[in-house]
Amino acid sequence: MKNILAAGGIVTNEKNELLLIYRYSKWNLPKGHVEAGESFEHCALREVKEETGLKEIEITRFIGTTQHEYFDKYLHEEAVKETHWFLMNARKDDTLIPQLEEDIQLIKWVTIKELPFILSNSYKNIIGILKTAGIYQDMK
Repeated sequence: MKNILAAGGIVTNEKNELLLIYRYSKWNLPKGHVEAGESFEHCALREVKEETGLKEIEITRFIGTTQHEYFDKYLHEEAVKETHWFLMNARKDDTLIPQLEEDIQLIKWVTIKELPFILSNSYKNIIGILKTAGIYQDMK
């Protein structure tokens, strides 16, 4: 399988809410492919801006990487995506605009209290990286 490099953001705001996108019937974090010659940090910022419409975003630190298998619609084949995740800050009052051409249906700021319910419809690797970031802890 082809290995795809990507980067994304774990975006929080001044109210300690987490930004999530809704795509392919699951809640997810904004991320995307690294372009030739692009750093992981630049890619993460670019992808978060493109997918969410946020304008002012600041990276605070690197969190870690995840890997998952998926069908790449551009390659038309199965691939392994290695995503480098960065914790970011943004303003809640910035306008959210879902990138429809990337099948993003909804963008939402989620409170810590809402996370268990929302993440029950997400991916294991997303829950894992949120735990690594210290944003989410299982209530079990």
